[in-house]
Amino acid sequence: MTSSKSELFTVASGDGGDSLQNQPKKVSFFEHYIQPCLAEILGSTLFMFVGCVSVMGNVGISGSIQPALAHGLALAIAIAILGEISGGHFNPAVSVCVYLIGGMELILLVPYVLSQMLGGLIAAGLAKAVTTSVAYGNASGAAFNAVQSTDDIGSATVAEMIMTLFLTMVVSMGAINGRTQSHLAPFCIGLTVTANILAGGGISGACMNPARAFGPALVSGYWTHHWIYWVGPLTGSLVTVSFVRLIMGDKKIRVVFK
Repeated sequence: MTSSKSELFTVASGDGGDSLQNQPKKVSFFEHYIQPCLAEILGSTLFMFVGCVSVMGNVGISGSIQPALAHGLALAIAIAILGEISGGHFNPAVSVCVYLIGGMELILLVPYVLSQMLGGLIAAGLAKAVTTSVAYGNASGAAFNAVQSTDDIGSATVAEMIMTLFLTMVVSMGAINGRTQSHLAPFCIGLTVTANILAGGGISGACMNPARAFGPALVSGYWTHHWIYWVGPLTGSLVTVSFVRLIMGDKKIRVVFK
């Protein structure tokens, strides 16, 4: 019996891990379409709740260390426990990347993105409910407020693009590309998020995830420069797709030089 843990970011087959590789997989409608979306909502909620609370409790204390560790560890754990069901995306930029390199069906892309945004909204609401009003206000409800001047917009957008490129490259090469798949992919992805927040938290807030930006922005009403956290991550995701499809992917993924 073979394990599919190295295929976490490829949408789950729905076999529950019971089937042999050489046997046809019988997938119910619930397991193929409904359960993955529910897993994306649950995983996004848990991951982003921890992230939001860490930001609200971190104001003026430890810089980027607490949010970096909280986001990275929570994401790694969420992927490890739910990846076999949904692929463990929890990020619209990741889902777009995974779809474009052949890791999921088009029919699931929009439901995944909506599920992730709903998870971010629930997470932001729960974080507000458990946090003091003072801490909530000081952190702008965990919305991204690192960009205070129009002079910083360009650098923040580029930073978000590069950090998301790094994240989606780790996802693509560590969890989808056949030659480089690793059972340690969830933890590599979590560590990438941690490293990015430590490096770029002061520049843009190191979002890398439009759903993580959307939930707190909607709950708190803080929309200043919100578009950066869609344009930057999605652009980084598309750059990753170009690298993987043209250069780094295996023969199944690569479209040239086969």
